[in-house]
Amino acid sequence: MIDVRRIELAEKLADAAGEIVLKYFRGDIRAEYKESASPIVTIADTEIEAELRNIIMKEDPEAGIIGEEFGSVTGKNGYTWILDPIDGTIAFSTGKPLFATLIGLFYDDKPELGVIDQAYTRERWVGLTGVQSKFNGVTINSASETDLKKCKLSTTSPGMFQSDEEKEIFNKLTSSVHITSYGGDAYQYALCAMGNIDIVIEKYLSLHDWAALVPVIKGAGGIITDWKGNELVKGSSGDVIVTGNPVLHDKVLSLINGKG
Repeated sequence: MIDVRRIELAEKLADAAGEIVLKYFRGDIRAEYKESASPIVTIADTEIEAELRNIIMKEDPEAGIIGEEFGSVTGKNGYTWILDPIDGTIAFSTGKPLFATLIGLFYDDKPELGVIDQAYTRERWVGLTGVQSKFNGVTINSASETDLKKCKLSTTSPGMFQSDEEKEIFNKLTSSVHITSYGGDAYQYALCAMGNIDIVIEKYLSLHDWAALVPVIKGAGGIITDWKGNELVKGSSGDVIVTGNPVLHDKVLSLINGKG
């Protein structure tokens, strides 16, 4: 069980990240370009992660750290902080407030605590294993819709689905739901936790992309797994499905596996 001190630390980390976000958003972000799935890194990305690492090393010095920009530090107490300073750097760099800072905490390689923070819009989602998730301090619930034809689907980009099989699955899903929305990165998962979106499906996410999402989604009553229906744990492939409820999740899995 995550103790109160670490919950408070997670919120402190989100506050620190938010101050840096507001300093750079829609300003001089000094973008650098790299050859990867996320081709842009900004001064905000690196400055945020450096600050969060400094805070963790002072306040939880025996914990491990895994971050998008500066690699890994092995811990000694079973806890590992997973940091994504700006999830949605492309949105951030184009002035769209659809990015978020992600702060996850694992214990024994399982996600136990997650914070999704959007500093510009002053929105924060907090999830903790065994506790109902909250949005700005108020408890939230994911959607109860189970009819695919009435569902709202979201993904960051259709370009995530690269193979013919992946494209076929995605096209089958989009033709089965009411509407499909693109863009959002971590923000769309937070909206799914609140019941605004029914389904999110994505491929090839890294650990820092999904670690903070799991407690938030689960604590709101939603389901988050890989494409085979397995729990997300350290070492998972990063192929992610989120739905607002278990019945809908079973339907999406059946469709993906050719049974729907």
